[in-house]
Amino acid sequence: MNRVPANEKSLANHLALVACRSEYGNGHLVNELMRTVYLSLFLQRAGYGTCPTEQFKIAECAVEATLAHAHESGEWRLPAETIVDFEALLALYDAQLARAPLHEVLAAEQKLRAFLAGTSSSPIQVNT
Repeated sequence: MNRVPANEKSLANHLALVACRSEYGNGHLVNELMRTVYLSLFLQRAGYGTCPTEQFKIAECAVEATLAHAHESGEWRLPAETIVDFEALLALYDAQLARAPLHEVLAAEQKLRAFLAGTSSSPIQVNT
């Protein structure tokens, strides 16, 4: 992938996390973080990464909790105890964008669109 768009995506993601760990988050930024988590998951499934699946699930649950809390209070802040998980997943995504060919990134985006258009509640399957 070309470095300029990859760097722009990375910067936008990291700024979204900074905003959502403080009182400056909003629905759009939270959704962008979740979008990045799912794209990273799909890229990992394509062979780019070895992050534990549970870490993706922690991030997904944190976003769900943030959405529920925002609905009640209007505050868009990620739970503090999950920030480290988001930081790790953003670092993974940065590495994936640096390593994965553009066709793999586009395939991950297609998988995300298919998931969003479907009826599944989550693409993350954690073995218990």
